[in-house]
Amino acid sequence: MKKELIKRCLLGAPLGLAISTIITIVISLFYGDGQFHAVVPELASEMGSEINAVLFQAGLSMIYGAAWAGASVIWEAEHWSLLKMTLVHLLVTSLASFPIAYFARWMPQSAAGILIYVGIFVSIYAVIWFSQYAGMKKRIKELNDKLQG
Repeated sequence: MKKELIKRCLLGAPLGLAISTIITIVISLFYGDGQFHAVVPELASEMGSEINAVLFQAGLSMIYGAAWAGASVIWEAEHWSLLKMTLVHLLVTSLASFPIAYFARWMPQSAAGILIYVGIFVSIYAVIWFSQYAGMKKRIKELNDKLQG
């Protein structure tokens, strides 16, 4: 399990960086001003330069990707209940995501910003979880139907 965790983290780090880069490209396209918006202006100001902010965000994006990829091993704990796997996965990913989003300035650094971020995070997590659950349930039913028929 530990070997698999390390492998997934190492694969997740560059994936996190790639996704972060794609997101900045899409955001820049939606701004429509012809500029590439690699980081939020507040982060560039806080870091002293845009390149420092880009490097900082790149490092955080790699940690983010590694954390999410590594957390996927939780779903393979066969002796755990689905509830326990879900709660532990949610806790691990939340503990990784929140400080990264906060320090990268991907959310407003205020009480309202934190509440909105948490609400969006939990909502997206729930939608993905329920869609995955429904898909698995459907596949299990199809397999059972094949076995019985």
